[in-house]
Amino acid sequence: MSAVGEVFIDISVVLGQSTMPIHQLLKMGRGAVIELDAKESEPVMILANGRPIARGEIVLSGDRIAVSVTELLFGNNR
Repeated sequence: MSAVGEVFIDISVVLGQSTMPIHQLLKMGRGAVIELDAKESEPVMILANGRPIARGEIVLSGDRIAVSVTELLFGNNR
């Protein structure tokens, strides 16, 4: 395997966003719910080291949550 194959990256998935005053955030405790601006059927953004690389959709895989890649945002797919 090449040296590139040994490089680790941090993958994140953004489900949505929310804006709230800091005092509301500081009052939150365990079990608090933050409403997001996204609907259940909307695509999610997949980030690699904080940079968008793809879009996807949430899928259930047994008792786990997974993301199915639907669109790449780099290379020839732009």
